[in-house]
Amino acid sequence: MRVKYKIWLEDGDRIFSDGLALLLKTIDDEGSINRAAQQLNMSYRQAWGHVKKAEQRLGFALLDKKVGGEAGGGAELTDSARGFMQKYLQFRSEVHDAITQIFKRNFT
Repeated sequence: MRVKYKIWLEDGDRIFSDGLALLLKTIDDEGSINRAAQQLNMSYRQAWGHVKKAEQRLGFALLDKKVGGEAGGGAELTDSARGFMQKYLQFRSEVHDAITQIFKRNFT
């Protein structure tokens, strides 16, 4: 037996979740919203919508975007996004450790 859970941040509406963290990491790894969306089996419009909604709710830009041209477009995380992601992933790790410890204490 094991415990399962989901974590997200909200202010009445969902602001940030594991899904958005994965999307942002994939955008940063791929250097492109479009390539990240393809890799995650979502449309560009859907990926861009998730990013824009989170930016509005967080109050800061998550991506530095480059418009296409000869070298093509691209995107990378802003410094603010990197800092926020680091805090979110640390928070998530601590929550995981606490839940795992409580689960073991009660069920093993």
